[in-house]
Amino acid sequence: MKTKFKSGFCALIGMPNVGKSTLLNCIAGQKIAIISDKPQTTRNKILAVYSTPTEQIIFTDTPGIHNPHNKLGEYMVRIANESMRDTDVVVFVVDASKGIRDKEREIAENIDKLGRPCILVINKIDLVKKEDLLPMIADFSSINDFEAIIPISAKEDDGVERLTSIITDYLEEGPMFYDEDTVTDQPEKAIAAEIIREKMLWLLDKEVPHGIAVEITRMREKENITEIHATINCERKTHKGIIIGKNGDMLKRIGSMAREDIEKMLGKKVYLELWVKVKNDWRNSDFLIRNFGYSDDESI
Repeated sequence: MKTKFKSGFCALIGMPNVGKSTLLNCIAGQKIAIISDKPQTTRNKILAVYSTPTEQIIFTDTPGIHNPHNKLGEYMVRIANESMRDTDVVVFVVDASKGIRDKEREIAENIDKLGRPCILVINKIDLVKKEDLLPMIADFSSINDFEAIIPISAKEDDGVERLTSIITDYLEEGPMFYDEDTVTDQPEKAIAAEIIREKMLWLLDKEVPHGIAVEITRMREKENITEIHATINCERKTHKGIIIGKNGDMLKRIGSMAREDIEKMLGKKVYLELWVKVKNDWRNSDFLIRNFGYSDDESI
């Protein structure tokens, strides 16, 4: 008897820095979403495709749910909320090392309104003692009757296979939406821009990285090398100086680290040239938010 093929869409939701992007990369088997310890690292909805001979799950990593402080933040929260509506299964990710936060209680209490099966994932179990997990599981169970509560460590790839198996249980028989070798819908240019932004999130402090948008202005294939020109847009002249650094040292570090990851993604040598421009208060500019790719068809 032929096994039925199941397929569907699964949204990863949760507060900033709970490990949604790490989980997405683990599922995809390669880096498609950037990671940092700073809030609101993910700005757009990022798609990853998990395929086997019997199933295809299309995962979306969404921006962390937070209280927005500008138009870019409002867009990010809207994208997260829309992803919850346009999905077959919701995976609510929390950070085991943080305990249960008020915003997470609110999400857990209201998640039934979506009318979708919801699986709670308690991530980063490698950072806590096993006995500390039990009260957290009990507390969440008292708030909502989740389809399943799964402790995992996305960083260590512990429990992730069990998660995909349980998600499949809640999917219907359906078509293969993407070719079996498809990993993401993100073009290489978009991933390259995000990799550059990731290095700035790692290397720069405080508010500077949140005011940065990266544009790939040229990406050209040559015989044995890919030539990439990118513009780093920041909000203040002082931030431009920090990004460039003394004698251009910081910009060189950013470029060197980014080039290494982009070469891994493309599987070939990369020539990367970076420029820095000031775009005052761009996160509150409808035009610039759209121009930098952080918008959908709706008005911001």
